[in-house]
Amino acid sequence: MIREGIAAVLILSGMFVFFAAIVGVYRFRYVLNRMHAAAMGDTLGILLVLSGLIVLGLDAYHIIKMILVIIFLWLTSPVSSHLIGKVEVLTNEHFEERVRGK
Repeated sequence: MIREGIAAVLILSGMFVFFAAIVGVYRFRYVLNRMHAAAMGDTLGILLVLSGLIVLGLDAYHIIKMILVIIFLWLTSPVSSHLIGKVEVLTNEHFEERVRGK
């Protein structure tokens, strides 16, 4: 009973983070702000949802797989977001004008 409650809170928190990321992606106009909202929502949302599923997990095999998925996503998501942002900065010729406010 307590385990299900903790899992529900974690999963619902993850869904809230996903929803906030979706709103951020559609609300922000600048591509780097959109990317930041999507990356943060993705990383934290997956952590919370999979943590809730780990709490509900009955089988050690599935729990280990979910922990490995969390580790993989926490290692790759920030790196890919950084690379996408760097490509945007390097390829956008109007970036300097927008940053300086011209």
